[in-house]
Amino acid sequence: MRWRRARLGQIEGERGSALVEFVFIALVVFVPLVYIVAGFSAVQRGVFASTAAAREAGRALGTAPDLATGEQRAWRAVELAVGDQAVEATDVRLEYAPRGADCDAAGTYLPTLTPGEEFSVCVTVTVRIPMLPEFIESNTATGQFVVERDRYVDG
Repeated sequence: MRWRRARLGQIEGERGSALVEFVFIALVVFVPLVYIVAGFSAVQRGVFASTAAAREAGRALGTAPDLATGEQRAWRAVELAVGDQAVEATDVRLEYAPRGADCDAAGTYLPTLTPGEEFSVCVTVTVRIPMLPEFIESNTATGQFVVERDRYVDG
């Protein structure tokens, strides 16, 4: 039996080395791979949260009778949409941009909700990568939704 092991290249000192190699490869390859997948899913969750929140806030604001009610509805819609993606609502900004502008111009415009008005609703969500400290630069995801108020509304 010993000559068969020697012929096949198995030496007594290498028993169990496959298990050690597997554990080493698992730690070196699989753990970083799982972390990368978790990081990408956190970023994707932030993108989904920002686009859904912008859409729902735009719909809530576009159908509101006045600006105060519309902003309350918009913030509630943002909280619900962001909460659906398990993102903290404290890391969210809701801003408005004038017609034809992108979200870089948001923050200086306030809609009037007049019939036929067009504006953009911009929601920015701060995305935190898991297991990284908070002082490390975090990414943001911005969702934009264009609202066009109905021309034939009372008010």
